[in-house]
Amino acid sequence: MTSFNRSTSRRLKKLSQIPSVWEGDRRPLSSSQTQPRDAEGKGDCILWVDGSQGIVRGMDVVAPDTGPEAVVRTLMRAMEHPHSPAKPARPQRIVVRDREIQFYLRGVLQDLDIAIDYAPELPLINELFRSFGEILDSQIPDLPPQFAQALQEKAFAIWEASPWEFLEEQQILSIEINKWDVGKLYASVMGMLGMEYGILLYRSEDSLKQFRAAVLRDEDSQGRLEEAFLKQDCLFLTFERSEETDEFEDEGDLADLPLSEIDPTFGNIHPLEGLRSVLYDEEALVVFVALESLNRFIRDHRRQLYGDSFPSLNHRYRITLPQCNEATKTVSVTVSTMPELAAELEEMAGLDIEDGDLGESSSVFRSLRDDLIPEDSFLSLGVVSWEMLEYLRQGVTYHPVGEIQQVGDGLPVILIQTSRPRGKTVIEHLEAAGGLKAICFNPGADPFDGNNYDLGLLQTQNDELFLFGEFLDDDPIHVEARKKWNQRCKNTKGYCGLIIAKGLTGSARGNPQLRDMMALFEARSLSPKDLGIGTLQLVPQLQFE
Repeated sequence: MTSFNRSTSRRLKKLSQIPSVWEGDRRPLSSSQTQPRDAEGKGDCILWVDGSQGIVRGMDVVAPDTGPEAVVRTLMRAMEHPHSPAKPARPQRIVVRDREIQFYLRGVLQDLDIAIDYAPELPLINELFRSFGEILDSQIPDLPPQFAQALQEKAFAIWEASPWEFLEEQQILSIEINKWDVGKLYASVMGMLGMEYGILLYRSEDSLKQFRAAVLRDEDSQGRLEEAFLKQDCLFLTFERSEETDEFEDEGDLADLPLSEIDPTFGNIHPLEGLRSVLYDEEALVVFVALESLNRFIRDHRRQLYGDSFPSLNHRYRITLPQCNEATKTVSVTVSTMPELAAELEEMAGLDIEDGDLGESSSVFRSLRDDLIPEDSFLSLGVVSWEMLEYLRQGVTYHPVGEIQQVGDGLPVILIQTSRPRGKTVIEHLEAAGGLKAICFNPGADPFDGNNYDLGLLQTQNDELFLFGEFLDDDPIHVEARKKWNQRCKNTKGYCGLIIAKGLTGSARGNPQLRDMMALFEARSLSPKDLGIGTLQLVPQLQFE
Protein backbone atom coordinates (compact mmCIF):
# COMPACT_ATOMS: atom_id res chain seq x y z
CA MET A 1 0.00 0.00 0.00
CA THR A 2 1.28 3.44 -0.92
CA SER A 3 1.84 5.77 2.04
CA PHE A 4 2.71 9.44 2.47
CA ASN A 5 6.30 10.62 2.40
CA ARG A 6 7.46 11.53 5.89
CA SER A 7 7.77 15.16 4.91
CA THR A 8 4.13 15.12 3.70
CA SER A 9 2.98 13.54 6.95
CA ARG A 10 4.83 16.20 8.97
CA ARG A 11 3.27 18.95 6.83
CA LEU A 12 -0.26 17.60 7.31
CA LYS A 13 0.24 17.16 11.07
CA LYS A 14 1.06 20.86 11.31
CA LEU A 15 -2.51 21.66 10.26
CA SER A 16 -4.73 22.51 13.21
CA GLN A 17 -6.98 19.61 14.17
CA ILE A 18 -10.60 20.69 14.56
CA PRO A 19 -13.24 18.83 16.61
CA SER A 20 -15.40 17.88 13.64
CA VAL A 21 -16.54 14.80 11.77
CA TRP A 22 -16.04 14.65 8.01
CA GLU A 23 -18.02 12.44 5.67
CA GLY A 24 -16.37 11.07 2.55
CA ASP A 25 -17.66 8.98 -0.33
CA ARG A 26 -17.15 8.05 -3.96
CA ARG A 27 -20.18 7.46 -6.19
CA PRO A 28 -20.91 7.29 -9.93
CA LEU A 29 -22.27 10.44 -11.51
CA SER A 30 -25.49 9.26 -13.10
CA SER A 31 -28.93 10.74 -13.38
CA SER A 32 -30.27 7.94 -11.21
CA GLN A 33 -28.48 6.48 -8.22
CA THR A 34 -30.01 3.09 -9.05
CA GLN A 35 -28.19 2.82 -12.35
CA PRO A 36 -25.03 0.73 -12.70
CA ARG A 37 -21.69 2.37 -11.96
CA ASP A 38 -20.72 3.56 -15.44
CA ALA A 39 -24.17 3.51 -17.04
CA GLU A 40 -23.72 6.96 -18.52
CA GLY A 41 -19.93 7.07 -18.65
CA LYS A 42 -19.74 10.35 -16.72
CA GLY A 43 -17.18 9.23 -14.13
CA ASP A 44 -17.17 9.01 -10.33
CA CYS A 45 -17.64 11.93 -7.97
CA ILE A 46 -15.48 12.05 -4.82
CA LEU A 47 -16.91 14.22 -2.08
CA TRP A 48 -15.60 15.31 1.35
CA VAL A 49 -17.91 17.33 3.57
CA ASP A 50 -17.68 18.69 7.10
CA GLY A 51 -20.75 17.21 8.77
CA SER A 52 -20.40 19.48 11.80
CA GLN A 53 -20.44 22.71 9.76
CA GLY A 54 -22.50 21.40 6.84
CA ILE A 55 -20.06 22.56 4.14
CA VAL A 56 -18.32 20.89 1.21
CA ARG A 57 -14.54 20.95 1.71
CA GLY A 58 -13.41 19.05 -1.40
CA MET A 59 -14.87 17.51 -4.54
CA ASP A 60 -13.45 15.87 -7.67
CA VAL A 61 -14.67 13.84 -10.65
CA VAL A 62 -12.51 10.94 -11.81
CA ALA A 63 -12.73 8.11 -14.31
CA PRO A 64 -14.51 5.01 -12.95
CA ASP A 65 -11.35 2.90 -13.24
CA THR A 66 -9.22 5.33 -11.18
CA GLY A 67 -7.75 3.70 -8.07
CA PRO A 68 -8.44 4.55 -4.40
CA GLU A 69 -5.52 7.00 -4.39
CA ALA A 70 -7.90 9.55 -5.91
CA VAL A 71 -9.96 9.54 -2.69
CA VAL A 72 -6.83 10.43 -0.71
CA ARG A 73 -5.82 13.17 -3.16
CA THR A 74 -9.22 14.82 -2.79
CA LEU A 75 -9.02 14.47 1.01
CA MET A 76 -5.61 16.18 1.02
CA ARG A 77 -7.06 19.11 -0.94
CA ALA A 78 -9.98 19.22 1.49
CA MET A 79 -7.48 19.58 4.33
CA GLU A 80 -4.90 21.92 2.79
CA HIS A 81 -6.88 23.82 0.16
CA PRO A 82 -10.57 23.50 1.04
CA HIS A 83 -13.41 25.17 -0.79
CA SER A 84 -14.37 28.58 0.60
CA PRO A 85 -15.38 29.47 3.30
CA ALA A 86 -13.58 26.55 5.00
CA LYS A 87 -10.08 27.03 6.43
CA PRO A 88 -7.15 24.57 6.19
CA ALA A 89 -7.46 21.93 8.89
CA ARG A 90 -7.59 18.21 9.61
CA PRO A 91 -10.54 16.51 11.28
CA GLN A 92 -10.59 14.39 14.39
CA ARG A 93 -12.79 11.79 12.77
CA ILE A 94 -13.72 10.61 9.28
CA VAL A 95 -16.77 8.51 8.43
CA VAL A 96 -17.16 6.51 5.19
CA ARG A 97 -19.74 3.98 4.03
CA ASP A 98 -17.36 1.78 2.00
CA ARG A 99 -15.35 -0.81 3.95
CA GLU A 100 -12.58 -0.91 1.35
CA ILE A 101 -12.13 2.86 1.53
CA GLN A 102 -12.17 2.66 5.34
CA PHE A 103 -9.35 0.11 5.50
CA TYR A 104 -7.39 1.92 2.79
CA LEU A 105 -7.61 5.27 4.63
CA ARG A 106 -6.61 3.65 7.94
CA GLY A 107 -3.39 2.48 6.36
CA VAL A 108 -2.58 5.74 4.60
CA LEU A 109 -3.58 8.15 7.41
CA GLN A 110 -2.23 6.15 10.36
CA ASP A 111 0.31 8.86 11.33
CA LEU A 112 -2.19 11.77 11.27
CA ASP A 113 -4.17 10.96 14.46
CA ILE A 114 -7.47 10.78 12.58
CA ALA A 115 -10.07 8.15 13.48
CA ILE A 116 -11.51 6.37 10.44
CA ASP A 117 -14.99 4.93 11.06
CA TYR A 118 -17.66 3.17 9.06
CA ALA A 119 -21.36 4.08 8.80
CA PRO A 120 -23.89 2.45 6.47
CA GLU A 121 -25.53 5.81 5.72
CA LEU A 122 -24.09 9.30 5.26
CA PRO A 123 -27.10 11.67 5.49
CA LEU A 124 -25.40 14.86 4.32
CA ILE A 125 -23.67 13.22 1.35
CA ASN A 126 -26.86 11.33 0.48
CA GLU A 127 -28.70 14.65 0.23
CA LEU A 128 -25.98 16.20 -1.89
CA PHE A 129 -25.92 13.30 -4.37
CA ARG A 130 -29.72 13.35 -4.47
CA SER A 131 -29.51 17.00 -5.52
CA PHE A 132 -26.90 16.16 -8.15
CA GLY A 133 -29.22 13.49 -9.54
CA GLU A 134 -32.11 15.93 -9.78
CA ILE A 135 -29.94 18.38 -11.68
CA LEU A 136 -28.83 15.67 -14.12
CA ASP A 137 -32.42 14.47 -14.54
CA SER A 138 -33.53 18.00 -15.42
CA GLN A 139 -30.90 18.44 -18.15
CA ILE A 140 -32.31 18.39 -21.66
CA PRO A 141 -30.38 16.11 -24.05
CA ASP A 142 -28.91 17.64 -27.21
CA LEU A 143 -31.17 15.39 -29.29
CA PRO A 144 -34.45 13.66 -28.38
CA PRO A 145 -33.39 10.12 -27.39
CA GLN A 146 -35.87 8.46 -29.76
CA PHE A 147 -34.41 10.31 -32.77
CA ALA A 148 -30.74 10.59 -31.80
CA GLN A 149 -29.43 7.50 -33.62
CA ALA A 150 -31.42 8.22 -36.78
CA LEU A 151 -30.14 11.81 -36.91
CA GLN A 152 -26.56 10.71 -36.37
CA GLU A 153 -26.86 8.24 -39.25
CA LYS A 154 -28.29 10.90 -41.59
CA ALA A 155 -25.52 13.32 -40.58
CA PHE A 156 -22.79 10.79 -41.37
CA ALA A 157 -24.49 10.05 -44.70
CA ILE A 158 -24.21 13.77 -45.52
CA TRP A 159 -20.53 13.71 -44.53
CA GLU A 160 -19.82 10.77 -46.81
CA ALA A 161 -21.77 12.38 -49.69
CA SER A 162 -19.60 15.54 -49.31
CA PRO A 163 -21.93 17.97 -51.13
CA TRP A 164 -19.43 20.80 -50.50
CA GLU A 165 -17.23 19.29 -53.21
CA PHE A 166 -19.63 20.61 -55.87
CA LEU A 167 -22.10 22.99 -54.14
CA GLU A 168 -21.11 26.49 -53.08
CA GLU A 169 -22.74 28.31 -50.17
CA GLN A 170 -24.83 30.55 -52.44
CA GLN A 171 -26.17 27.60 -54.46
CA ILE A 172 -29.31 27.15 -52.41
CA LEU A 173 -31.60 24.10 -52.41
CA SER A 174 -35.22 24.47 -51.31
CA ILE A 175 -36.74 21.62 -49.31
CA GLU A 176 -40.54 21.80 -49.29
CA ILE A 177 -41.94 19.88 -46.30
CA ASN A 178 -45.32 21.48 -45.45
CA LYS A 179 -45.53 19.91 -42.01
CA TRP A 180 -44.83 20.90 -38.39
CA ASP A 181 -45.52 24.55 -39.31
CA VAL A 182 -42.64 24.43 -41.79
CA GLY A 183 -43.34 25.25 -45.41
CA LYS A 184 -39.93 25.34 -47.06
CA LEU A 185 -36.39 25.19 -45.78
CA TYR A 186 -33.53 26.78 -47.74
CA ALA A 187 -30.37 24.68 -47.50
CA SER A 188 -26.95 26.29 -47.79
CA VAL A 189 -23.98 23.91 -47.94
CA MET A 190 -20.80 24.99 -46.16
CA GLY A 191 -17.39 23.47 -46.82
CA MET A 192 -16.08 24.35 -50.28
CA LEU A 193 -13.58 26.78 -48.75
CA GLY A 194 -12.32 24.03 -46.42
CA MET A 195 -13.03 26.06 -43.27
CA GLU A 196 -16.41 25.03 -41.82
CA TYR A 197 -18.42 22.00 -42.93
CA GLY A 198 -22.16 21.61 -42.53
CA ILE A 199 -25.67 22.46 -43.68
CA LEU A 200 -27.64 25.58 -42.73
CA LEU A 201 -31.40 25.11 -43.07
CA TYR A 202 -32.95 28.60 -43.20
CA ARG A 203 -36.63 28.85 -42.33
CA SER A 204 -37.18 31.68 -44.80
CA GLU A 205 -35.58 33.11 -47.91
CA ASP A 206 -35.63 36.54 -46.27
CA SER A 207 -33.52 35.36 -43.33
CA LEU A 208 -30.92 33.95 -45.70
CA LYS A 209 -30.75 37.17 -47.76
CA GLN A 210 -30.65 39.40 -44.70
CA PHE A 211 -27.71 37.50 -43.22
CA ARG A 212 -25.78 37.60 -46.49
CA ALA A 213 -26.43 41.33 -46.85
CA ALA A 214 -25.41 41.99 -43.24
CA VAL A 215 -22.12 40.11 -43.64
CA LEU A 216 -21.25 42.08 -46.77
CA ARG A 217 -22.30 45.39 -45.21
CA ASP A 218 -20.58 44.91 -41.85
CA GLU A 219 -17.58 42.78 -42.85
CA ASP A 220 -15.17 45.09 -41.02
CA SER A 221 -17.15 45.25 -37.76
CA GLN A 222 -16.69 42.34 -35.37
CA GLY A 223 -19.62 43.29 -33.16
CA ARG A 224 -22.05 43.71 -36.04
CA LEU A 225 -20.99 40.40 -37.59
CA GLU A 226 -21.72 38.60 -34.33
CA GLU A 227 -25.10 40.34 -34.11
CA ALA A 228 -25.91 39.37 -37.71
CA PHE A 229 -24.88 35.78 -36.99
CA LEU A 230 -27.30 35.53 -34.06
CA LYS A 231 -30.13 37.11 -36.08
CA GLN A 232 -30.27 34.16 -38.45
CA ASP A 233 -33.38 32.00 -38.39
CA CYS A 234 -32.20 28.50 -39.17
CA LEU A 235 -31.58 24.95 -38.04
CA PHE A 236 -28.07 23.66 -38.57
CA LEU A 237 -25.83 20.64 -38.82
CA THR A 238 -22.10 21.20 -38.50
CA PHE A 239 -19.17 18.80 -38.33
CA GLU A 240 -16.31 19.09 -35.86
CA ARG A 241 -13.18 17.22 -34.90
CA SER A 242 -14.02 14.53 -32.35
CA GLU A 243 -13.06 15.33 -28.75
CA GLU A 244 -11.23 11.99 -28.63
CA THR A 245 -8.83 13.20 -31.32
CA ASP A 246 -5.43 14.18 -29.97
CA GLU A 247 -5.60 17.95 -29.44
CA PHE A 248 -1.91 18.24 -30.28
CA GLU A 249 -2.29 16.61 -33.68
CA ASP A 250 -1.65 18.65 -36.78
CA GLU A 251 -4.74 20.77 -37.46
CA GLY A 252 -5.26 19.76 -41.07
CA ASP A 253 -8.39 19.96 -43.18
CA LEU A 254 -11.34 18.37 -41.42
CA ALA A 255 -12.32 16.67 -44.68
CA ASP A 256 -9.12 14.60 -44.57
CA LEU A 257 -10.04 12.94 -41.26
CA PRO A 258 -11.59 9.46 -41.10
CA LEU A 259 -15.27 9.21 -40.21
CA SER A 260 -14.38 7.91 -36.73
CA GLU A 261 -12.80 11.29 -35.87
CA ILE A 262 -15.79 13.40 -36.95
CA ASP A 263 -18.61 14.53 -34.65
CA PRO A 264 -21.86 16.03 -36.00
CA THR A 265 -23.49 18.86 -34.02
CA PHE A 266 -27.12 19.91 -34.40
CA GLY A 267 -28.76 23.10 -33.27
CA ASN A 268 -30.93 26.11 -33.82
CA ILE A 269 -30.34 29.84 -34.31
CA HIS A 270 -33.18 32.34 -33.88
CA PRO A 271 -33.13 36.12 -33.32
CA LEU A 272 -35.08 35.77 -30.05
CA GLU A 273 -33.51 32.53 -28.80
CA GLY A 274 -29.94 33.01 -29.90
CA LEU A 275 -27.87 29.92 -30.54
CA ARG A 276 -28.59 26.59 -28.83
CA SER A 277 -27.13 23.15 -29.45
CA VAL A 278 -30.38 21.37 -28.63
CA LEU A 279 -33.14 20.12 -30.93
CA TYR A 280 -36.63 19.49 -29.59
CA ASP A 281 -38.92 16.77 -30.95
CA GLU A 282 -40.51 18.64 -33.88
CA GLU A 283 -37.22 20.29 -34.83
CA ALA A 284 -35.51 16.90 -34.81
CA LEU A 285 -38.15 15.49 -37.16
CA VAL A 286 -37.81 18.48 -39.50
CA VAL A 287 -34.01 18.08 -39.63
CA PHE A 288 -34.31 14.31 -40.14
CA VAL A 289 -36.66 14.77 -43.11
CA ALA A 290 -34.50 17.56 -44.57
CA LEU A 291 -31.27 15.56 -44.35
CA GLU A 292 -32.80 12.36 -45.74
CA SER A 293 -34.35 14.17 -48.72
CA LEU A 294 -31.12 16.11 -49.28
CA ASN A 295 -29.12 12.87 -49.27
CA ARG A 296 -31.42 11.33 -51.85
CA PHE A 297 -31.31 14.42 -54.04
CA ILE A 298 -27.50 14.46 -53.99
CA ARG A 299 -27.43 10.76 -54.84
CA ASP A 300 -29.83 11.20 -57.78
CA HIS A 301 -28.40 14.41 -59.26
CA ARG A 302 -24.72 14.34 -58.33
CA ARG A 303 -23.55 14.34 -61.96
CA GLN A 304 -25.67 17.38 -62.93
CA LEU A 305 -24.61 19.31 -59.82
CA TYR A 306 -20.93 18.71 -60.56
CA GLY A 307 -21.19 20.81 -63.73
CA ASP A 308 -19.96 24.38 -64.14
CA SER A 309 -23.51 25.76 -64.13
CA PHE A 310 -26.14 25.43 -61.40
CA PRO A 311 -28.99 23.67 -63.23
CA SER A 312 -32.71 23.85 -62.55
CA LEU A 313 -33.65 20.50 -60.93
CA ASN A 314 -36.39 19.19 -58.69
CA HIS A 315 -37.35 15.82 -57.29
CA ARG A 316 -40.12 14.60 -54.99
CA TYR A 317 -39.47 12.01 -52.30
CA ARG A 318 -41.58 10.18 -49.73
CA ILE A 319 -39.69 10.02 -46.46
CA THR A 320 -40.51 7.45 -43.80
CA LEU A 321 -40.36 8.97 -40.31
CA PRO A 322 -38.41 7.34 -37.48
CA GLN A 323 -40.42 5.92 -34.60
CA CYS A 324 -42.72 8.66 -33.37
CA ASN A 325 -46.30 9.35 -32.33
CA GLU A 326 -47.22 10.98 -35.64
CA ALA A 327 -50.48 9.73 -37.18
CA THR A 328 -48.88 9.84 -40.63
CA LYS A 329 -45.73 7.75 -40.87
CA THR A 330 -44.45 9.26 -44.15
CA VAL A 331 -43.95 12.78 -45.46
CA SER A 332 -43.85 13.94 -49.08
CA VAL A 333 -40.92 16.29 -49.69
CA THR A 334 -39.84 18.19 -52.81
CA VAL A 335 -36.20 19.25 -53.21
CA SER A 336 -35.37 21.87 -55.85
CA THR A 337 -32.35 23.86 -56.91
CA MET A 338 -32.73 27.65 -56.93
CA PRO A 339 -30.49 28.99 -59.72
CA GLU A 340 -32.19 32.41 -59.76
CA LEU A 341 -31.60 32.90 -56.03
CA ALA A 342 -28.01 31.68 -56.44
CA ALA A 343 -27.45 34.28 -59.19
CA GLU A 344 -28.97 36.97 -56.96
CA LEU A 345 -26.69 36.06 -54.06
CA GLU A 346 -23.64 35.98 -56.35
CA GLU A 347 -24.54 39.43 -57.67
CA MET A 348 -25.01 40.66 -54.10
CA ALA A 349 -21.51 39.43 -53.21
CA GLY A 350 -19.95 40.72 -56.41
CA LEU A 351 -19.14 37.23 -57.69
CA ASP A 352 -20.63 37.74 -61.16
CA ILE A 353 -17.44 39.34 -62.57
CA GLU A 354 -16.78 38.57 -66.20
CA ASP A 355 -13.13 38.55 -67.02
CA GLY A 356 -11.83 36.72 -70.06
CA ASP A 357 -8.38 36.35 -68.54
CA LEU A 358 -9.76 34.44 -65.58
CA GLY A 359 -12.08 32.01 -67.32
CA GLU A 360 -15.59 31.86 -68.65
CA SER A 361 -17.43 30.78 -65.52
CA SER A 362 -18.87 33.51 -63.30
CA SER A 363 -17.90 31.38 -60.32
CA VAL A 364 -14.20 31.22 -61.18
CA PHE A 365 -12.77 29.18 -58.38
CA ARG A 366 -14.24 25.90 -57.25
CA SER A 367 -12.45 25.92 -53.88
CA LEU A 368 -9.88 27.54 -51.62
CA ARG A 369 -7.60 24.88 -50.18
CA ASP A 370 -4.73 24.91 -47.72
CA ASP A 371 -3.45 21.37 -48.23
CA LEU A 372 -0.81 21.97 -50.91
CA ILE A 373 2.04 23.63 -49.04
CA PRO A 374 3.36 21.77 -45.93
CA GLU A 375 2.72 23.77 -42.76
CA ASP A 376 6.32 23.76 -41.53
CA SER A 377 7.76 25.04 -44.81
CA PHE A 378 10.14 27.99 -44.96
CA LEU A 379 8.56 30.76 -47.04
CA SER A 380 10.00 33.95 -48.46
CA LEU A 381 9.27 36.64 -51.04
CA GLY A 382 12.33 37.52 -53.06
CA VAL A 383 13.96 37.83 -56.44
CA VAL A 384 16.12 35.61 -58.64
CA SER A 385 18.67 37.42 -60.76
CA TRP A 386 18.35 36.98 -64.52
CA GLU A 387 21.68 35.14 -64.62
CA MET A 388 20.60 32.71 -61.88
CA LEU A 389 17.28 32.26 -63.64
CA GLU A 390 19.02 30.82 -66.70
CA TYR A 391 20.83 28.26 -64.53
CA LEU A 392 17.56 27.35 -62.85
CA ARG A 393 15.74 26.84 -66.13
CA GLN A 394 18.38 24.36 -67.23
CA GLY A 395 18.94 22.53 -63.94
CA VAL A 396 15.51 21.95 -62.37
CA THR A 397 11.99 20.89 -63.33
CA TYR A 398 10.92 23.92 -65.31
CA HIS A 399 7.44 25.10 -66.32
CA PRO A 400 7.59 28.26 -68.48
CA VAL A 401 4.69 30.65 -68.96
CA GLY A 402 5.88 32.88 -71.81
CA GLU A 403 8.67 35.19 -72.90
CA ILE A 404 9.72 37.43 -70.01
CA GLN A 405 11.46 40.72 -70.64
CA GLN A 406 14.57 41.07 -68.48
CA VAL A 407 13.78 44.38 -66.78
CA GLY A 408 14.89 45.28 -63.27
CA ASP A 409 17.02 43.18 -60.91
CA GLY A 410 15.41 39.84 -61.69
CA LEU A 411 12.27 37.70 -61.58
CA PRO A 412 10.14 38.12 -58.43
CA VAL A 413 9.64 34.71 -56.84
CA ILE A 414 7.94 32.97 -53.95
CA LEU A 415 10.40 30.49 -52.44
CA ILE A 416 8.98 27.51 -50.57
CA GLN A 417 11.56 25.31 -48.88
CA THR A 418 10.51 21.95 -47.46
CA SER A 419 11.83 18.39 -47.33
CA ARG A 420 12.65 16.55 -50.55
CA PRO A 421 9.72 14.06 -50.31
CA ARG A 422 7.22 16.81 -49.54
CA GLY A 423 8.67 18.99 -52.27
CA LYS A 424 8.17 16.20 -54.79
CA THR A 425 4.54 15.87 -53.64
CA VAL A 426 3.92 19.60 -54.12
CA ILE A 427 5.43 19.50 -57.61
CA GLU A 428 3.35 16.45 -58.56
CA HIS A 429 0.14 18.11 -57.36
CA LEU A 430 0.86 21.28 -59.30
CA GLU A 431 1.63 19.31 -62.44
CA ALA A 432 -1.53 17.23 -62.02
CA ALA A 433 -3.52 20.49 -61.86
CA GLY A 434 -2.05 21.55 -65.22
CA GLY A 435 0.66 23.74 -63.73
CA LEU A 436 0.68 27.13 -62.03
CA LYS A 437 -1.43 29.87 -63.57
CA ALA A 438 -1.08 32.84 -61.21
CA ILE A 439 0.18 34.10 -57.86
CA CYS A 440 -1.89 36.59 -55.90
CA PHE A 441 -2.02 38.36 -52.56
CA ASN A 442 -5.63 38.86 -51.49
CA PRO A 443 -7.04 40.58 -48.38
CA GLY A 444 -8.45 38.42 -45.60
CA ALA A 445 -10.03 39.24 -42.26
CA ASP A 446 -10.82 37.57 -38.97
CA PRO A 447 -13.78 39.61 -37.70
CA PHE A 448 -13.57 38.07 -34.24
CA ASP A 449 -10.05 39.13 -33.33
CA GLY A 450 -10.06 42.22 -35.55
CA ASN A 451 -6.94 41.19 -37.47
CA ASN A 452 -6.56 41.79 -41.18
CA TYR A 453 -4.38 39.52 -43.27
CA ASP A 454 -2.60 39.45 -46.60
CA LEU A 455 -3.26 35.96 -47.95
CA GLY A 456 -0.80 34.45 -50.41
CA LEU A 457 -2.68 32.39 -53.02
CA LEU A 458 -1.61 30.09 -55.86
CA GLN A 459 -4.03 29.63 -58.76
CA THR A 460 -3.54 26.45 -60.78
CA GLN A 461 -4.48 25.97 -64.43
CA ASN A 462 -7.66 24.12 -63.42
CA ASP A 463 -8.76 27.25 -61.50
CA GLU A 464 -8.22 25.92 -58.00
CA LEU A 465 -6.89 28.27 -55.33
CA PHE A 466 -4.31 27.16 -52.77
CA LEU A 467 -3.30 29.14 -49.70
CA PHE A 468 0.48 29.32 -49.30
CA GLY A 469 0.85 31.99 -46.64
CA GLU A 470 -1.00 34.18 -44.12
CA PHE A 471 0.67 37.49 -43.27
CA LEU A 472 -0.54 40.14 -40.85
CA ASP A 473 -1.51 43.15 -42.88
CA ASP A 474 0.44 45.56 -40.66
CA ASP A 475 3.62 43.46 -40.30
CA PRO A 476 6.35 45.94 -41.33
CA ILE A 477 8.63 43.22 -42.72
CA HIS A 478 5.88 41.83 -44.94
CA VAL A 479 4.72 45.32 -45.96
CA GLU A 480 8.22 46.09 -47.20
CA ALA A 481 8.52 42.73 -49.00
CA ARG A 482 5.16 43.31 -50.70
CA LYS A 483 6.24 46.74 -51.92
CA LYS A 484 9.30 45.19 -53.56
CA TRP A 485 7.20 42.35 -54.97
CA ASN A 486 4.69 44.74 -56.54
CA GLN A 487 7.43 46.90 -58.09
CA ARG A 488 9.28 43.90 -59.52
CA CYS A 489 6.06 42.45 -60.95
CA LYS A 490 5.40 45.83 -62.52
CA ASN A 491 8.87 45.76 -64.10
CA THR A 492 8.27 42.27 -65.56
CA LYS A 493 4.76 43.23 -66.73
CA GLY A 494 3.12 40.78 -64.36
CA TYR A 495 5.45 37.79 -64.65
CA CYS A 496 6.68 36.05 -61.51
CA GLY A 497 7.65 32.58 -60.31
CA LEU A 498 7.35 29.88 -57.67
CA ILE A 499 10.44 27.94 -56.58
CA ILE A 500 10.18 24.66 -54.68
CA ALA A 501 13.37 23.83 -52.78
CA LYS A 502 14.56 21.05 -50.46
CA GLY A 503 16.91 21.21 -47.48
CA LEU A 504 14.50 22.42 -44.80
CA THR A 505 16.22 20.53 -41.98
CA GLY A 506 19.81 20.91 -43.15
CA SER A 507 22.40 23.65 -43.11
CA ALA A 508 20.72 25.31 -46.10
CA ARG A 509 17.53 26.05 -44.14
CA GLY A 510 16.39 29.55 -45.00
CA ASN A 511 19.13 29.96 -47.59
CA PRO A 512 18.80 27.20 -50.21
CA GLN A 513 21.54 26.96 -52.81
CA LEU A 514 21.20 26.11 -56.49
CA ARG A 515 21.67 22.40 -55.71
CA ASP A 516 18.65 22.56 -53.37
CA MET A 517 16.28 23.92 -56.03
CA MET A 518 13.79 21.31 -57.24
CA ALA A 519 11.34 23.13 -59.54
CA LEU A 520 10.53 26.51 -61.06
CA PHE A 521 6.98 27.39 -62.05
CA GLU A 522 6.62 30.66 -63.92
CA ALA A 523 3.26 32.39 -63.63
CA ARG A 524 1.36 35.68 -63.83
CA SER A 525 0.89 37.99 -60.89
CA LEU A 526 -2.74 38.95 -60.21
CA SER A 527 -4.02 41.85 -58.14
CA PRO A 528 -6.97 41.33 -55.77
CA LYS A 529 -9.11 43.22 -58.28
CA ASP A 530 -8.06 40.84 -61.06
CA LEU A 531 -8.83 37.87 -58.84
CA GLY A 532 -12.25 39.29 -58.02
CA ILE A 533 -13.15 37.29 -54.92
CA GLY A 534 -13.19 40.17 -52.43
CA THR A 535 -12.04 40.06 -48.83
CA LEU A 536 -12.06 36.50 -47.51
CA GLN A 537 -13.78 36.32 -44.13
CA LEU A 538 -13.13 33.70 -41.48
CA VAL A 539 -16.53 32.04 -40.96
CA PRO A 540 -17.58 31.76 -37.27
CA GLN A 541 -17.46 28.14 -36.10
CA LEU A 542 -20.27 26.66 -34.09
CA GLN A 543 -18.61 25.04 -31.09
CA PHE A 544 -20.16 23.98 -27.84
CA GLU A 545 -18.92 22.77 -24.52
